[in-house]
Amino acid sequence: MGASVNPYMVIDRDYRFVWANAAYERVTMSSLDDILGRDLFDAFPPPNADTEQRLRASIDRAFESGQTDEIAYIEYPIALPDGTMSKSFWSATHSPFRNEEGEIAFVLQHTVDITELETLRRARDEVGVVQRARAAERRYQTAEAEIAYFRALLEQAPGFVALLKGADHRFVFTNAAYRRLLGGRPLDGQTVAGAVPEVAEQGFVDILDRTFASGEPYIGSREKVVFFDPGANNPRETYLEFIFQPISGPDGESWGILIQGHDVTEEVDAGERQRLLINELNHRVKNTLAVVQGLAQQSFGKDEDGRFQVFTSRLAALSGAHNLLTAGTWESADLRELVYSSLDATAGLQVARCKLEGPPVTLPPALVLSLAMIVHELSTNAIKYGALSNANGSIAVTWTVRNSAEGRMLLIEWQESGGPPVSPPQREGFGTRLIRRGLSGQGEAKIEFRPGGLYCVIEAKL
Repeated sequence: MGASVNPYMVIDRDYRFVWANAAYERVTMSSLDDILGRDLFDAFPPPNADTEQRLRASIDRAFESGQTDEIAYIEYPIALPDGTMSKSFWSATHSPFRNEEGEIAFVLQHTVDITELETLRRARDEVGVVQRARAAERRYQTAEAEIAYFRALLEQAPGFVALLKGADHRFVFTNAAYRRLLGGRPLDGQTVAGAVPEVAEQGFVDILDRTFASGEPYIGSREKVVFFDPGANNPRETYLEFIFQPISGPDGESWGILIQGHDVTEEVDAGERQRLLINELNHRVKNTLAVVQGLAQQSFGKDEDGRFQVFTSRLAALSGAHNLLTAGTWESADLRELVYSSLDATAGLQVARCKLEGPPVTLPPALVLSLAMIVHELSTNAIKYGALSNANGSIAVTWTVRNSAEGRMLLIEWQESGGPPVSPPQREGFGTRLIRRGLSGQGEAKIEFRPGGLYCVIEAKL
């Protein structure tokens, strides 16, 4: 053991050196003469209390148990000849053995210098740390590039976008469209109430508060917002379509609000101008109809046979159709409303005896005028000769829409019942001709004089 290349030393119960081999002298850079009889911790002071406690505990366990005890890893610096300390790491085995009296009196320590292994391990760990740091940096750079890309997209978006943070609604991001909307005033880092006080006075900050607290989005449709641009003398009225969309963090708590929308001021102004023009057009049409009615009155003279009354009622039906189209900005009218208003204008209180049934259908302007005249003629005929000429008759008006090779087709059925017996007329009057030919290329109408009541089916292309 004395000639072994592995370091060995022996200490007694008082931790005093009893023996050491040459290998131990080399690794500890000491001589047996210098350490013999000295306390282990005096000859080689431990670097700290924890190291000393671990080493003492291992030696004590070997003495007390009579069994070998090991320390797999312990940092224990050794003094160099120049007085400096080397950073050394050891693995130690403590084996107890007995004296001549059979008592456990000594411990043999076998130490292995693992400094190089520990240095390699640490180098490996450092390489791992560097690699992880480089990977993290690459991920960070990728994320930064993606964020910059999306910021550029939002910056160029045609609609306005803003991101607010916190319960005080502080601007975090605004795109170019949003900054233009607010007249180019500074926004970053400011609260909405501080940067745009006029919207707070109009109640929009209160809406933001409710949105933030409830987590429910708020949708504004053509809402009027007044801005006071910096340096401008007069307020600027705008109409906006927008949404306040609350944003939650990973914990589910509200983090902020995303504002997104677009300016519809030009659309609203154009719609208002169109409404004024249509009203003016309707007014002029009504004046024209009044002139026609006046000329007709002069032409008919005395209305002894009621022809003038028939004529004026047809003018009234046409005027009613114009009113419906005006309400729909001359784009469309609802079929149910058209039939009901035509019946109501002709039948008055007896409209309660008319049943209307069918799905929602919107009609183009040309078809509105044609159907208004046809329903008027049918209503007039029902009052004079048909179901509404007595107290028991009724009218059922039903309609359906179907798809065909020619497109979407509207089918309207007019069925009278409970009135006087019906028979075909000996000659066809103007009203019947108007019903048959009133659609003028948009469809066709057929009349059947059934004994139980007049039946008319109208088919028109939508």
